[in-house]
Amino acid sequence: AQLAESGGGLVQPGGSLRLSCATSGFTAAYWHIGWFRQAPWKERERVACMHTHDRSTYYADSVKGRFTISRNNAGESVDLQMNSLYPEDTAVYLCAAHRGSCFVTPDRWGQGTQVTVSS
Repeated sequence: AQLAESGGGLVQPGGSLRLSCATSGFTAAYWHIGWFRQAPWKERERVACMHTHDRSTYYADSVKGRFTISRNNAGESVDLQMNSLYPEDTAVYLCAAHRGSCFVTPDRWGQGTQVTVSS
């Protein structure tokens, strides 16, 4: 079972990036998929998540109105559209799969993709 992130990179403040999480080796449609981020010397932060059964979403207060999580119809890939990026959004972004709820500890993690917001 694998989660593979892509789409990270360097962007200027105010810019946008779209991250993708591709799943393989398990029936992703039965899992809740979300995104976390890990910045140096900070705790890992839950950024966004989508419940698979009703497509309800969760966003951290720090990203509400700027980030949007979406999932393809088959539920096999999950994207994170990030707009109006700030330098404080700089982090490694990790895709995660949860059973039961977006608010329990994930059971599976991707390797992460680096996002750097800098001029």
